[in-house]
Formats: sequence, structure tokens, C-alpha cells
Amino acid sequence: MRELQKQIIREMGVAPEIDPAAEVERRVQFLADYLRTTGAQGLVLGISGGVDSTTAGRLCQLAVEQIRASDPDSSVTFTALRLPYRTQHDEDDAQRSLRFIRADEEAALQIGPAVDALAEDVDAALGAPLSDYHRGNVKARMRMIAQYAVAGERGALVVGTDHAAESVTGFFTKFGDGGADVLPLFGLNKRQVRGVARHLGAEESLWSKVPTADLLTENPGRADEDELGLRYDDIDDYLEGRDIDAASAERLETIYLRTRHKRTTPTTILDTWWR
Repeated sequence: MRELQKQIIREMGVAPEIDPAAEVERRVQFLADYLRTTGAQGLVLGISGGVDSTTAGRLCQLAVEQIRASDPDSSVTFTALRLPYRTQHDEDDAQRSLRFIRADEEAALQIGPAVDALAEDVDAALGAPLSDYHRGNVKARMRMIAQYAVAGERGALVVGTDHAAESVTGFFTKFGDGGADVLPLFGLNKRQVRGVARHLGAEESLWSKVPTADLLTENPGRADEDELGLRYDDIDDYLEGRDIDAASAERLETIYLRTRHKRTTPTTILDTWWR
């Protein structure tokens, strides 16, 4: 095994094999315990229709149900949010995900007008339009603004969907989908998230769906693997301690080192990791 690979596996906390049933129990308990400890009144999560938010959403619902079952006076709830930019091309998947999750509360907030208004102001101020890539980051950050607005009104925690295969590559928007209070999927790679979703009873169209951040207006639904230049199978094998071809391993490690800043709090004068 490569030396940096050992370090990355320790940091990401990925096991070479998992028991999906045990992981469901462990992660539901984690959410329930954290809710009790913080005194928060619930959980809030944006649902896209992908396997990550589908899985995390169901875990959230099970966690609040567990708390209410053990404490009849508890009023903790889970709120599942739809946060589309205009019309989402795979809206049917998002609706299937919501039906599977069976959240206590569902709400839809349209982020299109807010994103477009900011883009117009940037254009007017700088004399040049936002690139499609940076508009995509605005979409991700606007979604997190919406989730924290709802969570604030509910006295709830915002749930993130970051897992090891995304974390190792920095494949999230800093202070966008990378900003959350609690991460129930952390320590799992992509195939393990799929395994947990399958165990929970999600239909195949949800757990086997091609992953996409879906932030680009000009190329909606672009596959994550296309953007990364890496296959999730290779990322997952690497995180499970297996050998992958040298070129893929080197690319993964280069991306990991380049995106270090996304996996830490804002850098201070006391930090040395970046030198």
C-alpha cells in the first residue's frame, strides 16, 4: 500500500468492508445521540434525488423516530427540503427519493431568482458575467443559506452528505454543500453508501444512479466521474486499501493534496499544514 494512501485511509476512516445493517444502526444512533446532546429540535437536509441525500435523509428520519419512540414528550422532526434551481432535469428522481425517505415535513424553496439576482449584480459590478462553474458554486452556497434559514426557524441542525469519496477529492463546494452541522455518511465510500441505501430499501434507480453534482447550467447532469477524471470504483478501491493503477493513484493523491484547504477551518497564522 502507498504511504500517502495509509494516511488518507486513516483520515477518512474508511473500513475495507462494512456490514450495512450495523452501519445503519450506528449512524442512526449517532444522529439521535447528537440531537439529544445539543438539544436541537430536529434535522434539516436538502434532497437532490441522488444516492447520498436519499441515504442521509432516510437515516435522519429514522433518528428522529427513534427519539420520539423513546421519549413521547419529544417533538424533534426531520425536514426534507427541495432546493431546485429553476426546473431540475431529474426532478422525478428527487420525488422518488422523497417518497422513500418519508420525512416528517417537506418543503420546496426555489433558489433560481436569488442565484440569478446575485449573478446579475456581479456582472454589473465587475463588467463580466459569472462563469458557469462559479454560478454553480453560487447555487450550492444558496442552497446552504436556505437550509440554515429553515434550520434556524426550526431550532434544528443542518445535515450534510459528505462522505469519504467526496472528501478525499474535495468534490464539494466550500461553504456550500461542504458546510453543515453534522455528517452522518462520513467514513463511508461511495459503494458503501450505495450498500447502505440498498439495505434501507431504496429502489435500484436511486442507489445505482450515476452521481452528479448537477451545478452546471450549460451541462446539466454532468457525471461526477467526468468532472473528476477518476472512477468512483478506483476511489473506493483506494480508500479500502486496494491497489489501483499508478496513474489513477497519483491523480487522486494530487487532488487530495490540492484540496486540503477544503477539509479544514479557515486558515490562521498559527496553521502550518499549508507550508
